Amino acid sequence: MKKAAKLIFFLFLALMLVFSPSQSANEYFVKQHNSYVPFQKYYGSMDLVISGAKLRKDYSVKRPSVLHGIYITGWTAGTPRFEKLIEQAKGSGINAFVIDVKDATGYLSFESDIPFAREIGSNRRKISDLQKITRECIENGIYPIARIVVFKDPVLARHRKDLVVKKKNGAVFYDRSGLPWVDPYSRTIWKYNVDIAKEAIGAGFREIQFDYVRFPAVPSSLNLVYPANKSHISKADNIAGFLKYATNELHKYGVKVEADVFGLVLSNKEDLGIGQNLEQMVQYADFICPMVYPSHYWSGSFGYSDPDAHPYEIVDHALKDGLSRLKKIHSKCKLIPYLQDFSLYHRYSIKQVKEQEKAVYDNGLKSWFMWNAANIYTFGAYK
Repeated sequence: MKKAAKLIFFLFLALMLVFSPSQSANEYFVKQHNSYVPFQKYYGSMDLVISGAKLRKDYSVKRPSVLHGIYITGWTAGTPRFEKLIEQAKGSGINAFVIDVKDATGYLSFESDIPFAREIGSNRRKISDLQKITRECIENGIYPIARIVVFKDPVLARHRKDLVVKKKNGAVFYDRSGLPWVDPYSRTIWKYNVDIAKEAIGAGFREIQFDYVRFPAVPSSLNLVYPANKSHISKADNIAGFLKYATNELHKYGVKVEADVFGLVLSNKEDLGIGQNLEQMVQYADFICPMVYPSHYWSGSFGYSDPDAHPYEIVDHALKDGLSRLKKIHSKCKLIPYLQDFSLYHRYSIKQVKEQEKAVYDNGLKSWFMWNAANIYTFGAYK
């Protein structure tokens, strides 16, 4: 009798688990909560739940071993163009989208719950439903990466004058575009951008790409003032410090961290005056994304008077320099170069794009991202 009673009891429990209304086989639900920090549940795959929303387990996606990605603005992601880009990507070999979550205007691409974002007015409803965007990506085999511009933040600079880069006379510094920058030494700014990254993770992004992880590029004769640098820390040490802080925070959620750098960072062993030193940054970032656009190299670079006319050679030289330095320090950090799919001094079509890709492959790399600010891409060059 006791054995029969135990059997009935366990059958009853099993039925309760199978037909429980609170949880289905593919979902994990957490009640509404006030924090904007994502709640993570590991359920055989990473499920992220934020503000009571549900993400199905099968929306989770494994990171592809090779990434072929394109950059997409927040404005594009919030329009029907996004669906068209998904369709074009599916037949082209593109398997990743780098989507603006916060761009160089300082505005977010969505309505954030972060108190600081609301305080400074950085919310913009470019994308009405951030989770819907990441879900569409994952359902179509596209790996979603969130791009976050860090220290070029005019919105924050205008609302918090105490966090702004200044000139020696106390006046606010404005770059060549007439925009102010925020102080890269400020821990308030560090936390704000990492909080945005956490919110992006909660919306389903699987990787974070930080851009403008640097100081303003100015002549060495222009000595700028960074109010938060009380300990006289070098620019390079500070940028490395930010990446250390960011990766420590974001690795808790099982995501990787990328950092965009100037292409010249691969060849210049200092920090270019902007704090981007390759050997220091690779200590903390999972991936470094050098922008090796041939059009952005000065005349005479690598011996070429017209670098933009030599897409293969410029990318090849730059990557060789960077990979040689990484090999010397036995770095585990990987390079994912940004390539040029736009025309500046010369018309770039399938031929020029493919030449850049070949330079990547010839250097033993497989992954790359394509950049076109207008999001008009040469999909025929990616197959």
